[in-house]
Amino acid sequence: MLRNCLHEFSELSYWPGILRLRQSEPAPAMNVLRYNTIWISDVHLGLKCSRAEFLLDFLKHTESDHLYLVGDMIDFWCMKRTAYWSPLHSQVIQAVLDKAARGTRVIYVPGNHDEIFRDYTGTLFGGVQIVSDAVHCTADGRRFLVLHGDEFDGVVKHSRWLAVLGSHAYDRLLTLNRWFNLARRRLGFPYWSLSAYLKHKVKNAVRFITDFEAAVVREARKRHFDGVICGHIHRAQIEMRDGILYCNDGDWVESCTALVERKDGSLAVIHWADESVLLLCEESDEHCHRDRCLVSAD
Repeated sequence: MLRNCLHEFSELSYWPGILRLRQSEPAPAMNVLRYNTIWISDVHLGLKCSRAEFLLDFLKHTESDHLYLVGDMIDFWCMKRTAYWSPLHSQVIQAVLDKAARGTRVIYVPGNHDEIFRDYTGTLFGGVQIVSDAVHCTADGRRFLVLHGDEFDGVVKHSRWLAVLGSHAYDRLLTLNRWFNLARRRLGFPYWSLSAYLKHKVKNAVRFITDFEAAVVREARKRHFDGVICGHIHRAQIEMRDGILYCNDGDWVESCTALVERKDGSLAVIHWADESVLLLCEESDEHCHRDRCLVSAD
C-alpha cells in the first residue's frame, strides 16, 4: 500500500530499491554507545546537502531501545524539483530498517517535507510504526509529547507557497555551506555550519524561532505533559520554559545533532560531527582512532 503512495516518484532513477527490505545482518563489532532512546529529525534525504555520511556513522555507533524519526527524513519537496539520490541515502534507510529488524522500536512522526507519509499514520511498515505524534515516558517518569512541529509554523500552515519559496532559498544557502566546508576540510579544519551561524544571527529568523518554541511549549502545557520533543527549525536545544522542558533534536544538514535519553532518564544533545570521537573513546577502554574517517558524500 505504501509503495502505491510513492508511485508518483517511481520514474526517478534513484527510487528503485530505496524501500527494499533485506534480512537483518548482525551488527559489526565496534565501539557502540547505548541509550534508552534516540531522537533524530530533519535529515532531508534527497537533498544533496544532507549529511548522510555523518548520520550513517551515528547509526552504526549507537544502539537504543527506542528510535524516534521526528519528521523530514526524506525531502520530497526537493525531490520534485531535482532528481538526486545518493547511495548513502539508501544506506541510511536500510540502517534504520535493520535496527527495527533487530528489535529496536522505531517510531516515525512525519514532517512537512515528508508529509506524504501522514496518510499512513497508524500503520506498520518494515517494523517502523508511523504516527502523527507520540507520547514518550522517560526512565525517571516524565511524559513527553513528540511531534515534528510544522503545525506551529504559521508560514507552513497558512502560506505553503511562501514556505516552498523559503525552502528554495534555504537550499541555496546549504549549497554555499557545502562548498564552504569542502574548503575547510582541504585546509584541515573540522566541519562548521555557516548556514546555521547566519540563520541564528538574522533578527527575523531569531524571532521566528522564539515564537515557534513558545507555541510548542504552550501545546505541551495544554495537554499536561512534562515536556515536548520536536524538530523542524534545525536548532538543537534543551531548555526549561515555564515548567515545561523544551527539547529540539536539531538536524542532519547543518548541525548533525541528535537527542538522547540516558539510562537514568536524563536527556542530552549530541553534536556528532564534534563529539563522536570523544564519546566513543569514553565508552571504550581500547585505543580509539582519532583520525577515524567518514565515507564521503560526494
